[in-house]
Amino acid sequence: MAAITAPPAEFSVERSWHSDPRSPWRWLLSYALRHKFHIWGVFVGGFGNGIGAGLVFMFIGRGFDAIVKNNNLTQLGWIAFWLIVSQIIRGVLMLWRNFSSEIIGQRVERDTRDELYLSLVGKSMSFHDGQAVGDLMARATNDVREINLLFNPGVNLVVGSAFFMIAPFFLVPSINTQLLLTPTLYAIVYVFALWHYLTRLRPATEAVRREFGQLNAVLAEAIDGIETVKGAAQESHELGRFDAVLRDWRNVLVWQGDVEAKFFPLLLLGLLSAGGLLHSLILFNQGQIGVGDVVAFNGMLLMFGFPTFAAQFAYSYVSAGVSSARRVLELINTHSDVDQNAGGYSGDMDGSIRFDNVTFSYNNDGASSLREVSFEIKPGQTVAITGQTGAGKSTIIKLLNRTYDVDSGQVIVGGRNVREWNLAALRRQVSIIEQDIYLFSRTIAENIAFGCPGASRDEIVAAAKAAQAHEFIMSFEDGYDALVGERGVTLSGGQRQRLALARAFLTNPRILILDDSTSAIDSATEDRIQRAIERAAQGRTTLLITHRLSQIRWADQIIVLRQGRVSMMGSHEELLAKNEAYRRIFARYN
Repeated sequence: MAAITAPPAEFSVERSWHSDPRSPWRWLLSYALRHKFHIWGVFVGGFGNGIGAGLVFMFIGRGFDAIVKNNNLTQLGWIAFWLIVSQIIRGVLMLWRNFSSEIIGQRVERDTRDELYLSLVGKSMSFHDGQAVGDLMARATNDVREINLLFNPGVNLVVGSAFFMIAPFFLVPSINTQLLLTPTLYAIVYVFALWHYLTRLRPATEAVRREFGQLNAVLAEAIDGIETVKGAAQESHELGRFDAVLRDWRNVLVWQGDVEAKFFPLLLLGLLSAGGLLHSLILFNQGQIGVGDVVAFNGMLLMFGFPTFAAQFAYSYVSAGVSSARRVLELINTHSDVDQNAGGYSGDMDGSIRFDNVTFSYNNDGASSLREVSFEIKPGQTVAITGQTGAGKSTIIKLLNRTYDVDSGQVIVGGRNVREWNLAALRRQVSIIEQDIYLFSRTIAENIAFGCPGASRDEIVAAAKAAQAHEFIMSFEDGYDALVGERGVTLSGGQRQRLALARAFLTNPRILILDDSTSAIDSATEDRIQRAIERAAQGRTTLLITHRLSQIRWADQIIVLRQGRVSMMGSHEELLAKNEAYRRIFARYN
């Protein structure tokens, strides 16, 4: 296992052990085999349970002989004593088996969920851009839970039922080897019928898991966009969409139930009992076995009922668990476009930036968001990047901190290609405040300190004051300990942006990027924040992605993008005086 390496990721944790992701079964076994003692518990307990159940009928048969043949109560008492002893031992082994299978299931669920979460956090944005959040949640919760159920009760019942079927083959020869004929024929037919059943069950369980993920995706999308749904009075339409995917899920569940209902070995169980009884009576009539042997043998044939009935739902757990493991492993094995480059440069940067003939597209459809873009920013400069909507302004900052990698050309930060940087070190020194501010369901203080979790309360307050956020924070009853709703829904747009500014100030980055970050702030507050940004920009490189004249006018350099290319560069006064296209931008947006 140590030779298997984890797939590349933006973020990973060094571990001395790695799972085997080559197939769902290899992956599950690589986790389960870490608990060898408990695996022994499952198999030894299952074997003891099967033999113990068979011994019940053996002792009952001996009891019949003790009474019918000899009328020996003493012998009957000893038989009862050893029957009790065998069942006590059986009970202990059953406890070990059930405890072990539960431990394996719970630990494998824990470990697989940890690996999946670590994998999702480590995936690049190009991966997350193409994923439905609801489906990811279904895989991370319900599918991982199905993996637990695969082991317990799934594998636990499979092992237990297998030993129930095997035990008579150990005990029946002590009566008469000819009696093995009927159970052998049944076992052969059972194996072939089970193989056919599992072949038909697998696509059904895979469809159930897939449709459940789709159901979850539609539900999550509706809840996440509930404000839009209500604003457009589209509740009925969304309910119809949900009903449609719910019907699809119901249909595949019915399909799975139909497959399970056609479990052929159930029809053979009666033939096994009839054939076994007939064979034992023939041998009894020939004097080859006694009445106690007939009782014991036919009692042991009843043991085949448990694996036959249990397999009907035990293998459903196993099949669903493997299907879920396949869905989880599909995410884990998905290639990540950006690697964290753990051994890369992790020192301080001077804040210089250079784009050298950069071309980039989000999709492989030939439409480039940036085309042969080249410019240079010196340390400490304040640069405004402007242009019409869709010109590629926000794309530039996503290449700068390696949210995405360029298709061609290179991005140089601090004198090094961004690919040469340790990704965490690069992003710690580049702080981005975007238009869509994401705040977590935590306290205001925790949200401000998100990028600097070790910050003191005084440092948090100082950052909030610098971002003009302290006054509104203190208006809350709990101040900095007030809880923020998910995505900051309990705050106004301006309040969210000021908290994001405070978060950026606290991390003290070498490069500060503001992507239209004051768009939701009133003019009076913007003036105060503008002064705070000017103070924060001193000694660090600052990029302003904006159309607002109030921000562009004090930039050292302005880069104007048009259709993914640099169309002009210069100071505000130079461009305003010399370029008609630049003047039109401000006539439109200011």
